Amino acid sequence: MRALGDTVEPAGDAMSLVLEAVGLTKQYTADGSVLRAVDAVDVQVDAGEFVSVMGPSGCGKSTLLHLLGGLDRADSGSITIAGTPTKGLNEAGWARLRRRHVGFVFQAFHLVEELTAVENAELPALLIGSSRTVARDRALQLLEALGVADRRDHLPHQMSGGQQQRVALARALINDPELVLADEPTGSLDSAATQNLLDLLSSSRVKGQAVVLVTHDPGVATRADRVLSMRDGQIVDETRLASLPTHNGWPGLLGLDG
Repeated sequence: MRALGDTVEPAGDAMSLVLEAVGLTKQYTADGSVLRAVDAVDVQVDAGEFVSVMGPSGCGKSTLLHLLGGLDRADSGSITIAGTPTKGLNEAGWARLRRRHVGFVFQAFHLVEELTAVENAELPALLIGSSRTVARDRALQLLEALGVADRRDHLPHQMSGGQQQRVALARALINDPELVLADEPTGSLDSAATQNLLDLLSSSRVKGQAVVLVTHDPGVATRADRVLSMRDGQIVDETRLASLPTHNGWPGLLGLDG
């Protein structure tokens, strides 16, 4: 693992491919009309790369993210995650793949209301067979690094939106997934909380994690290495940014060993 401050090289051919999607298509039929929400989209993301996806509302960016993570099924095309082809996977197979290799961060948090912050954070580790002691220690480390350890015993409704989002990020990172998928994770956060969350997502790249983040906010999108622009279900432009995202602290997260 590289330490904070070490150089992170941009993704390239020499780096391992974490995500590869080819020809993804998803269409819906309504009132006799066919809408192609995702239209023959190709996406490749390398280890340690931060990619943002932008576009107007209804352009298909959230649908694309859900297809990439197996929360929805493409009508055609292929997806390979961490070297594992997903063709033919049933719901149980997708669930196992997500638990091991994919972390999700949603705008709506999707925390379990009956579980405390630490219980929400440790849940994915328990689902892959970690002992309760190991899962709890890891969850507490993450909550401490994210600045919400004092909320460990709070239920979701007892926390602010920003605190819930940090707990959701801890949950997404607890199994050290190769791929983090984030769907408008800053939509309900203030500017300070937004910057903190982006710092954390950016810093996860130091451990080789790839990040794909959907956003409508140009300021958020430009924290990535690469920006994909979507319109009418297609990727119509790709911009590789000249500089990598900056890290404003949060060394504790990077010092966590799985």
